[in-house]
Amino acid sequence: MNSQIQQNIQPQSDSTDIIAMVLEIIFGLFGILGVGWLYVGNFLVGGLLFVGWFLVLGAILLLFTVFSTVTLGIGTLFACCIPPISISIAVISGIKVRDHVRNTGVRGNFVLLFIPIIIGCVAVSLIAISILGTLGVAGSAIIENAQPFAYSTPVTTLVTTPVVTTPISTLFVPTRVPPTENSALDPASPTTAPDSTPASEGQTEFIPPDTMGDLFAPFWEVWRIVNENFVDRPLDHAAMLQGALEGLVEASELSNIQPSVESARSFATAAGTPDDLVEVSLPFWQTWIRTVAAQDETLMRVAINGMLAALGDQHTSYMDPDQFTQANIPLAGEYEGIGAFVDPDGEFLTIISPMPDSPAEAAGLEPGDQVIKVDGEDMTGIDGTLVIRRVLGAAGSQVTLTIRREGIEEFDVTITRAKIVIPSVTGKMLEENNIAYVQLFNFGQDTSSELRVVLEELLAQNPRGLILDLRNNGGGFLRTAIEIASEFIDDGVIMYEVYGDGKRETHESLGNGLATTIPMVVLINEGSASASEILAGAIQDYARAPLVGTTSFGKGSVQNWIELTSEDGAVRVTIARWYTPNERLIHEIGLTPDVVVEFTEADVEAKIDPQLDKAIEILLNP
Repeated sequence: MNSQIQQNIQPQSDSTDIIAMVLEIIFGLFGILGVGWLYVGNFLVGGLLFVGWFLVLGAILLLFTVFSTVTLGIGTLFACCIPPISISIAVISGIKVRDHVRNTGVRGNFVLLFIPIIIGCVAVSLIAISILGTLGVAGSAIIENAQPFAYSTPVTTLVTTPVVTTPISTLFVPTRVPPTENSALDPASPTTAPDSTPASEGQTEFIPPDTMGDLFAPFWEVWRIVNENFVDRPLDHAAMLQGALEGLVEASELSNIQPSVESARSFATAAGTPDDLVEVSLPFWQTWIRTVAAQDETLMRVAINGMLAALGDQHTSYMDPDQFTQANIPLAGEYEGIGAFVDPDGEFLTIISPMPDSPAEAAGLEPGDQVIKVDGEDMTGIDGTLVIRRVLGAAGSQVTLTIRREGIEEFDVTITRAKIVIPSVTGKMLEENNIAYVQLFNFGQDTSSELRVVLEELLAQNPRGLILDLRNNGGGFLRTAIEIASEFIDDGVIMYEVYGDGKRETHESLGNGLATTIPMVVLINEGSASASEILAGAIQDYARAPLVGTTSFGKGSVQNWIELTSEDGAVRVTIARWYTPNERLIHEIGLTPDVVVEFTEADVEAKIDPQLDKAIEILLNP
């Protein structure tokens, strides 16, 4: 939802006051000196002084018009002196001109005759401006129940609502929207609590529900975790709260109610807001009260996501319980379900690929298949992570999926769930060339031990070389990356980590590797990221093996998945940036292969692998 945001800033400032007072002083001096020169009969000098007098008057009027400036204190004193000076100028000038006419007999000098008239008109106008301006400021001060002094602090208010006279925050509050039938809350009775300030005209008091503390416990737990662990510190708390506010605006319509500041404070307190954040968070709570969507954990999670998005780090995010379960499936090594890699972010849950020897493969599911029903229930509009939860189930149970596949009619397929063991590493001998081929799918909990078993089997066959395939390996656990790198690098630094507090941690090879001397080639592409780049970067820096393929993803940061209490999901937070042994930072840059070989769509259709072929060529022709 697009929402116009407007900041209402009181324009008065100390510098404007000073300028106005200086102009008033000059104005008065020009008037007095002009009167003096006219009195002694020097009309040329007096006229020039009055030209300056008019110019200064124009500057003062400009301040009134553009900046709505009415100076107070000393400025008001001079403003009160100007009308008498102006009247004196008009009277003295009129008398002087009259005497001059009588003494000289000149009666046709119309310029002289117009001088007192013009000055008199200006004097009357200035008196009116001074009186109205002074009364206007005094009246505003009384109406707003404020001291009659100009504010120098910006005040952010709801557009079209009365101006709040107490500066409360630098956050933007969204503008009002037309009334809706579905108001999120019913206003409480408009009574004033003890020791509280009554709501401004047009504002309403609201009472927070008793569940606010429990509802927002995950929000503030995420807040604490990020502040303690994020790599770039200190954090901008105002920006984080602004992000949470904008998340609410995007996720929900806003009613036309106008919660009072006191209501916002009561919600902030009830939700467990830290004391030092209560005041700056008030616009967020005013917006929360105005949301039309159900004020439940879904909306609270929206606020968490908005808060984390404000950090500007794509790898720091919140995962609700369903997302956390899905995200851990490839790393945990096993789960119970149908055995397919899926994309939950489309209109329907979409099959990326069935796993080898899985129930999904046996049922004939193909990449691109969309799950439009689960056990006959339409999945239209249901979040993909929730669909995943319905597809998962105990081994031996059945689930019926309605599949939409391009080019054919929709069809049902019944699949018996099973315990799915996800292989993180596979290996084989390329018999024709006597080369060992090892492919890593991820860096999971059991990958290190699985790799060691595969290496023992392959190296026992005395291969002439080894190809390590890291293509489309998105990474995994840091510890696993160090363990696997140690299988190929016998000694030295594998990578450095630099944390937000400046601490530097060095990770070295664990030694005792099985494949530290065998000739090898490493395959990478744009899908090789994170832990894959740690391994490939160390291998490249030590010239242990050439990298073949295309530039890697470029994820040079380290994340920690911190599970929240009470099964409220988890936070994936960037805690450090890592550097290769040669202290290269590859974040958003990637690793450039030693030998660049593209893999095109035509290659896929022709069922050839030019990158693998190049690796074989390098090993056969050292």
